[in-house]
Amino acid sequence: MNIRNRLRKHPDVHTGALNDILFILLLFFLIVSTLANPNVIKVSNPKAKADTKAKQTVVITVDKMQQLFIGSEKIELNELESKLKLFLAKETDKPSVVINGDSTAHLGTAIKVMQVIKKLGATPVMAVDNTGLK
Repeated sequence: MNIRNRLRKHPDVHTGALNDILFILLLFFLIVSTLANPNVIKVSNPKAKADTKAKQTVVITVDKMQQLFIGSEKIELNELESKLKLFLAKETDKPSVVINGDSTAHLGTAIKVMQVIKKLGATPVMAVDNTGLK
């Protein structure tokens, strides 16, 4: 009769607290990732019915004062082509350039930006806000 095997306790690892901590971390990172926006220039995008998601190579922002930004760097319209060439030279596929324009910006500035993008061989994509439309 082997009494020792019956008296031996089986070790249990309690993971209840670990599950709670992992759940809280998961929620934290989900909330932070939705709040993180790479566009630091705040603009009011025009509304559209179709979705315009594209792989973003470069984001050009036109604000309501007709100022141009590549990322968060302010540039002039006459500098756009030379600065954009630097970004597009790194791409192997056909690059797409997203134009993030304010809804109160003049259309002429956005068209000039599109012409420069087309001249460099990239695809211009206009960012629009399709939330709130049915």
